[in-house]
Amino acid sequence: MAERYYQKDMECASREEMVALQNERLVAQVKHVWDNVPYYRKKMEEKGVTPDDIKGIEDLHKLPFLTKDDLREAYPYGLLAKPLADCVRIQSTSGTTGKRVVAFYTQHDVDLWEDCCARAIVAAGGTNEDVCQVAYGYGLFTGGPGMNGGSHKVGCLTLPMSSGNTDRQLQFMTDLGATIICCTPSYAEYLAESIHERGLRDQIKLKAGIFGAEAWSEEMRHDIEAQLGLKAYDIYGLTETSGPGVAFECSEQTGMHINEDHFIAEIIDPDTLEVLPEGSQGELVFTSITKEAFPLLRYRTKDITVLSREKCSCGRTLVKMHKPMGRSDDMLIVKGVNVFPSQIEAVLLENGYPANYQIVVDRVNHSDTIEVLVEMTPEIFSDSLGHITEMEKELVSALKAMLGIYAKVRLVEPKSIARSEGKAVRVIDKRKI
Repeated sequence: MAERYYQKDMECASREEMVALQNERLVAQVKHVWDNVPYYRKKMEEKGVTPDDIKGIEDLHKLPFLTKDDLREAYPYGLLAKPLADCVRIQSTSGTTGKRVVAFYTQHDVDLWEDCCARAIVAAGGTNEDVCQVAYGYGLFTGGPGMNGGSHKVGCLTLPMSSGNTDRQLQFMTDLGATIICCTPSYAEYLAESIHERGLRDQIKLKAGIFGAEAWSEEMRHDIEAQLGLKAYDIYGLTETSGPGVAFECSEQTGMHINEDHFIAEIIDPDTLEVLPEGSQGELVFTSITKEAFPLLRYRTKDITVLSREKCSCGRTLVKMHKPMGRSDDMLIVKGVNVFPSQIEAVLLENGYPANYQIVVDRVNHSDTIEVLVEMTPEIFSDSLGHITEMEKELVSALKAMLGIYAKVRLVEPKSIARSEGKAVRVIDKRKI
C-alpha cells in the first residue's frame, strides 16, 4: 500500500525548503516574544541578545533556555504572548508538583496542533473510513483533545471515550467497530487483558494503535501488537509545546518524525548545555516557531534521545527522534548507577512477564535499595513456591546483567498491582533525598 500523507508538501519538503521556512519563522517568533513577553525579553537581555542577533536557525544557540521552573515562576500569565481576548483554550500538565504548567492556545494554535495530530493518524494508516477511539484523558490533559481534533481533521468517525470505564470502552469498540485506538501503552495492555478475559478477541477490528504519554519499550510494543492484532505506533508531545503530535511514528517504526515546520529540535549536553552534533545522545530541546499564545524558545524537555536524518522509507524528510530512553530528571540514580524504568521493563518482557510492575527504591542504613515487584501470570502463580523462588533468582541475574547492580525481585499475585487507566505509576522512591 502506498504511503499516505496529511500535508505532503511539509512532510516531504526538501532540507533546503525546510531550513528556509524555519529561518523565516524563527526570526518572526523571536521578535514576537521580545515585543510581547517581558519575562522572555528580560532573559534575553540577561544573555546580551536581541532579535537583531537572530538571523536564522544557525543563531538559535544564542538564545537562553527555558525550563519548567521558568514556567512555574511565570505562572499563570507571565509567558503569554497574545491578549487573553485572542486565547480560546488552556491545557495543563498532569501530575507536576507545586504550580501546574498552564499552556494557552489561540484558535490558530489549536488548528496547527490538530494538523500535527492528523499527520500522526494518517501515518498510522488512518483515513476518513476509519473509526478512531480516543481513550486518552480529556479535559486539561492534552492527549484526548489533541487526538480528537486530529481525528476530526482526517475525517475519522471519532469516539471521544476519554480514559477509564473499560466496560464502556469495550462496548463501543465492538459495537462500532473501532479500527484505531489512541491511549497510553499501559492502558492498551489493560484493554488487551480485558478483551481476552471476556472472550472478545474475534470481535475486535483494530488495525492500528497510537500510544504515547509514557515510556514504553520495543518488547511492550510487540506484546501489544500480538495481543490486539494491530500495528502499534509511537507518538510524542508535551503540553508546553502543544501536546501529542510534536513527533509521530510512520510505518517504518524506527523513530518519530518531528514536525519541523512547527518545532525546531536540538540535542544538548544536560550538564554543559552545549549543543551536540547530530547523532549524539543528549537532552532534547524544542523551539516552537508557529505557536502564537504560548511560544517557547529553547525549551528543555529533560527527555534523553538521539536525532537522525537518515533517509526514511516512508518518504518523509522530517528529522527523526529515537524513542526517549528516559528522562534526565525521571532517571533514577541508585548506588550511583543511572537506572531507567524502560530497562527493567525490557528485561521483564524478554523473560515472559507482563509489563505490570513497580520499582520501589529506598535507602536502608545509608545504602540504596531497589526492589522490583513483578506480577505473575496465572500459570506462574499456580507453580510451587520453590519454582517461584527459582524464577525470582533468574530475574535478579537478568536485571543485574542489564543494570549492573543488584535489584531484589518479588513475584506477586496476578492483578495485585493497581491497574492504570492513565499514566502508570511505575516508580515509588521512598528515599529522602
